Amino acid sequence: MEYTLLILLLPMLTFLLLGLFGMKLRPAIAGGIGTLSLALTTLLAYTTAGYYFSSPRIGGVLPKLLPINFEWLRFTDALHIDLGILLDPISVMMLVVITTVSLMVHIYSLGYMKGERGFQRYYAFLSLFTFSMLGLVVAPNIFQMYIFWELVGVSSYLLIGFYYTRPAAIAASKKAFIVTRFADLGFLLGILLLSYFTETFSFEALTSGNSAVFSAAAGVTFLGASVMSWALALIFIGGAGKSAMFPLHIWLPDAMEGPTPVSALIHAATMVVAGVFLVARLFPLYVLAAPEVLVGIGYVGAFTSLYAAIVACVQTDIKRVLAFSTISQIGFMMVALGVSGIGGHEGLGYMASMFHLFTHAMFKALLFLGAGAIIHTIGSNEMSRMGGLRKYMPYTHITFLVACLAIAGIPPLSGFFSKDEILAATFAFAPQMGVFMSFTAGLTAFYMFRLYYNIFWGIPAKFEHTPHEAPKTMIIPLMILALITLFAGFIPFGHFVSSNGQPYTIHLDRTVAICSVAIALIAISIATFFYKSSCDIPDRLVNMYPRLHRAACHRFYIDEFYLFITKRIIFRCISHPIAWFDRHVIDGTLNGIASMTQRFSYAIRGFQSGQIQQYAFVFLLGTLLIVLLMVLI
Repeated sequence: MEYTLLILLLPMLTFLLLGLFGMKLRPAIAGGIGTLSLALTTLLAYTTAGYYFSSPRIGGVLPKLLPINFEWLRFTDALHIDLGILLDPISVMMLVVITTVSLMVHIYSLGYMKGERGFQRYYAFLSLFTFSMLGLVVAPNIFQMYIFWELVGVSSYLLIGFYYTRPAAIAASKKAFIVTRFADLGFLLGILLLSYFTETFSFEALTSGNSAVFSAAAGVTFLGASVMSWALALIFIGGAGKSAMFPLHIWLPDAMEGPTPVSALIHAATMVVAGVFLVARLFPLYVLAAPEVLVGIGYVGAFTSLYAAIVACVQTDIKRVLAFSTISQIGFMMVALGVSGIGGHEGLGYMASMFHLFTHAMFKALLFLGAGAIIHTIGSNEMSRMGGLRKYMPYTHITFLVACLAIAGIPPLSGFFSKDEILAATFAFAPQMGVFMSFTAGLTAFYMFRLYYNIFWGIPAKFEHTPHEAPKTMIIPLMILALITLFAGFIPFGHFVSSNGQPYTIHLDRTVAICSVAIALIAISIATFFYKSSCDIPDRLVNMYPRLHRAACHRFYIDEFYLFITKRIIFRCISHPIAWFDRHVIDGTLNGIASMTQRFSYAIRGFQSGQIQQYAFVFLLGTLLIVLLMVLI
């Protein structure tokens, strides 16, 4: 299966070609090259998935394949960094997710980005991001993952700041880069700590359950926690930054300043699930070495999902609603991992998390691309500028509705099956957690249909021009993603991906399913009553609880808190005094030395006059002084 290397090489070569020579190509040709390359990559990914998932099981478990692996750097006899490709159930599943969504974005962008300045550069950056994300998910060791992890950060920075003439886009790209860099520092420290005690970077060695790997770390504690707990907690910080977990979520809503297809690719289906993938990749290690950290991850995910759902209920920018929806759904995935174990029903949460990662990627990409079609037509992100668009954009309306029903958890759409398994896992872990997540799921249904009705129903806004359906290059990806959303729930996902590699048959918990559907229908009914037609209840609720509404609109002032910490404390109390010390003491000392040297040189420059008589006089005077000193001594 050495051909799997082409899955990485094709996007990388496309990036180099379009990056170096793209401006010499016509935009249509550059877009065609990028799309054709990604189509071939997608074909190879599907071929790999078909071959891998149909391969014979060994002991009931799908094999872990290393079609390519070679040593790159060696530190000790045991510790070395390899570069290669690892094929196992979750990496192959991610190949399918990344290439599918990326291909849809490439096709969609042919229409959405048509006429944009920097069209060729845009497709080059898309190829770079796809290459980085593919390299991340097939990495056979944690250090190779970190290398591609940073490449993902760089490429996302370039895509978010694509409109580099807009101050808001530049600020958003810098914010995303800085926040994720701080988180990635924790990731790097965790890698170094983990590799120091285990003497390996290999995922196979780390997740095999071999007690010899952890023998060096046994008994080593710091502040009451084991060294493995600290290492895995630091690694999770890196994942929390990429996946926008609270309190490192602040970059994601602002990242909506990038082109909408970028939001679909990066902030819905691929980059933001990197943290979930990281925890899933090291899942056996978390279960065996730091179960308390895993439970903590679950609680962080639960709080994040509720916080983001509440904020999404009051946003008026459609892309920001979807951004906070993404944060909330990533929280669901983290919760599922946090409440899970290994093997059988204990591993339900792990399977449900990966299943929801797969289904969410499809319907959230569909939502973002549908939002892009609306913005492309209306020219605004604000819901107040929309209304009644179902008459003008029937295809977008139907596909958007499919995605809304899926994320709300209405059967038989894919989101119902994956969300139901997550809720079942949370109830098995603790009934309180199940109730908490069910309430959050109800909020999800409410704010998504608030969004849906404000866009496609209600009183039509005064449009500057008659709205129209998006071009075919934008509609076709919507239809494909809608079809996947309709039928992906019937995939026997547990047969392919499970916590211990053994086939897991999904059985719906009828009680949980009935309750979750009932909650979703109640939430949808409330949203229908409030927003389908004219209703003053939402305004009355705002007037009843103005402080709560204002706080939710401002994301509970988390961004303001960070600005206060950075500007008022770090910059004013730390950075400014250091800068003053640097300018006045360090630079002043060096400038004083230079000034003294200059003055001294001016004072003695007469000795270099070029007059032989003066040189002879000085020479004679010096000789006499030396003789005089010798006589006196």
